[in-house]
Amino acid sequence: MPDKMKRPDVKLVLLGDMNVGKTSLLHRYMERKFKETVSTVGGAFFLKQWGPYNISIWDTAGREQFHGLGSMYCRGAAAVILTYDVTNWQSLAELEERFLSLTDTANHDCIYAIVGNKADLTDPKAHLSRTSDGQPEDQTECEEERTEPQVLSACPTPPASPASLSGVMLHKQVTHEDAVALYGRILRYKGLDEKSSLPAEKVCFETSAKTGYNVDALFETMFDLVLPSILRKRHENQESPTVDLEDSQGAHSRKARIGCC
Repeated sequence: MPDKMKRPDVKLVLLGDMNVGKTSLLHRYMERKFKETVSTVGGAFFLKQWGPYNISIWDTAGREQFHGLGSMYCRGAAAVILTYDVTNWQSLAELEERFLSLTDTANHDCIYAIVGNKADLTDPKAHLSRTSDGQPEDQTECEEERTEPQVLSACPTPPASPASLSGVMLHKQVTHEDAVALYGRILRYKGLDEKSSLPAEKVCFETSAKTGYNVDALFETMFDLVLPSILRKRHENQESPTVDLEDSQGAHSRKARIGCC
């Protein structure tokens, strides 16, 4: 039974070019800290418990040699986070040129988010971590929330210390408007009606894995958005329960032994 309880209800996948910070985003959210990472080989995943639900979050490699694995990781995905570096225009272009086609194996109702990471390099306000509702984080309240076992939302990530920030602002090559325009092209590529789809303001984010800026808001928004997929999947499983092959084979062998005498 414990193994069955840990089976993921839905899958969420991060796609994007190498060095845009996909792995760092996951570590910041799951482990509540920033650390330098090496390029992901193939793919890796975390299992996140969201209330009574289990969500698998897949981190994929951005290197060209692992590109073919992306469609396999996207198979059956309920949400895809397309990640770019706000200081690198090419990383946004790569999402459309290399990675979008990989999502053809995702669910037909898959949710797409466009996320510009490394915002702390271009925007001073990204030096402050934000809670999932967009408010500045309160460290004291955070500690109090940890004592409440029923709180579903994870405690907002702590901001980086001022000493860890270089203070040097880089040129921002990708604007929020560029990300919104890409989202519109993705909807057209998928043959989705923009009026009936999620608005860009809901799924276009700028984040900083280093400071924690908007990281909680990103993941918790996506978890809320895939909830209908989780409920639908559970309903379908109740209507068409899976067959335990071991029990089925055991019953078949017992019948065979009875019939042979």
